Amino acid sequence: MTSSHRHPAVVAGVGMTSMATRTRSVDDLAVEAAREALRDAEVKVSQLAIVLFANAMGGVLVDQECIRGQVWLRKLGLGGVPVVNVDNACAGGTSAFHVAVAMAAGGEGPILVVGAEKMWNGDRAATLASLLQGLDAEERSGFQDLFANGSGNPFIGMNASWAQHQLECGWATPDQFAITAAKSRLNGSLNPLAQHRSAITPREVIESPALAGPLTRLMCGSTTDGAAAVVVAPALSGQVRAGSPRVIGSAVRSGDAGAEYHDRMADAAAAAWKDAGVGPDDLSMVELHDVTSAEELWALESIGCYAPGEAGPAAATGKTAIGGGGVAVNPSGGLLARGHPLGATGLCQVVECATQLRGLAGSRQIEDPKLAACVNSGGFLDTDIAAVGVHVLARG
Repeated sequence: MTSSHRHPAVVAGVGMTSMATRTRSVDDLAVEAAREALRDAEVKVSQLAIVLFANAMGGVLVDQECIRGQVWLRKLGLGGVPVVNVDNACAGGTSAFHVAVAMAAGGEGPILVVGAEKMWNGDRAATLASLLQGLDAEERSGFQDLFANGSGNPFIGMNASWAQHQLECGWATPDQFAITAAKSRLNGSLNPLAQHRSAITPREVIESPALAGPLTRLMCGSTTDGAAAVVVAPALSGQVRAGSPRVIGSAVRSGDAGAEYHDRMADAAAAAWKDAGVGPDDLSMVELHDVTSAEELWALESIGCYAPGEAGPAAATGKTAIGGGGVAVNPSGGLLARGHPLGATGLCQVVECATQLRGLAGSRQIEDPKLAACVNSGGFLDTDIAAVGVHVLARG
């Protein structure tokens, strides 16, 4: 699915909480992000056409299975503004954003899109069990057995199998995985809202405890509590301030167990580039769904930024870093450093892209960015992506 942009949608406002907290309630996080986005956009609650709310694990971890947006945004005083809840595993945020972009392209808005997640409740086993909800119930047991590993997280096991495949094909090396992880953590150290704000060295990454296959602990991302929000509006509406980034390309795909994960991602990316009328070589930056640093490299190749086997050497020479001369990858720190609040992650990516395009990213600011892309995926059907979204934003 792509969107036909009669009036290109714009990101009129953004908001995000710190990802370094474990003590706040999910409703406090959601309301903070929403209020910040509304304030940034200079939009009042009474002006909203609709609210789209993304969350993945509220039913399992917070005991709120239904009407999550209505409950957790209650303090906003939404009145009669309609709230629609979106659950698409880790891709809930990008899915909700995609719907908002399509609506705004048709002239509706302003639209508030919020994603919030509470992953920490003191019970790690419950958190791991909740992650398995992103699988077909009939496939969970087999998936766990196939990708069992010392971390207890079968998704890390799947990523370890991908990393091993990259090594066997000669596409990347452990040192390149480590350099990529260190790059992400450096970016995170410059992001005041990131979960992990300490820079690390590639040697520290290599020497950190082995987690699964060729992956060490510091090559892997982590879940966290957090929320992000954006206000989307039609470009020609009165709720758009000068300089608001435009959404010029938008595509989502859902798998049916008929393709390999990275092939499905490649299809979504190709559709987004076509919709935007640009190519991956035109990008100034990209925010990727990097569950591991090895996956960052394969995803870069899947979306066309590099040919197979070229992303690792590019990372090793610093091209994927901020100011490295190539497309800057995950300047927010990505899942490895910013953190991964499942249903909010896709919106965290949009917040970073919009912030960079507005020139407001502070010490991690990319020089003169013109085009940015967000790539967010979630869930599995066999080894296929359950959902993936790719969005292209242009400087206003």
